Amino acid sequence: MSRGKRSASNASLNDAARKRACAVTAGPLRLSPFAEDGALRVVVESPRHSTMKIAYDPESGLFSVERELPLGVAYPFDKKFIPGTLAEDGDPIDAMILHPHTSYPGMILRCRILGMIRIEDRKKGKILANPRVIATPSWHQALAPLAEARGLSSSVKSELERFFALATAGTGKTVSVKGWASAREAERTVRRLAT
Repeated sequence: MSRGKRSASNASLNDAARKRACAVTAGPLRLSPFAEDGALRVVVESPRHSTMKIAYDPESGLFSVERELPLGVAYPFDKKFIPGTLAEDGDPIDAMILHPHTSYPGMILRCRILGMIRIEDRKKGKILANPRVIATPSWHQALAPLAEARGLSSSVKSELERFFALATAGTGKTVSVKGWASAREAERTVRRLAT
């Protein structure tokens, strides 16, 4: 193959790759909350250890920094949203995915629901239910025996509750934890709030 033909061929491959990448990231994300095999789909926004709240922008189909977290606060696990859902606050349902790895904004993880923290957000006199689904990746073997969030230690549950309260400091919003729900109740909530 001549050098000119190879360059033209590489250029068209690069153009095709760019078009595929743009097709993936441009525009609103249209996915159902559950895959065909029943796994919960979650989209990573802020990865584990991030000190910034990263948010998906449905208009552009891209991710951007929404704000920094308060000094000394970082995401203990990947913070994600469940596509194809709409909570009372007008955003998709939030999820915290328990696993020891760091992922990246935009990754879709297939997960198994462990439970849910019932949370109410109060801002400007309005109180809205804003649940946080707790899940683990389907492929994460270390937590495979754990069927319910109630099997987590009380210290882990307490730290997760405290994190959600601390992460909103300085936003004008206060968070009240109203308790924990089972995996079954969390799944019913996701299905009820599916769009």
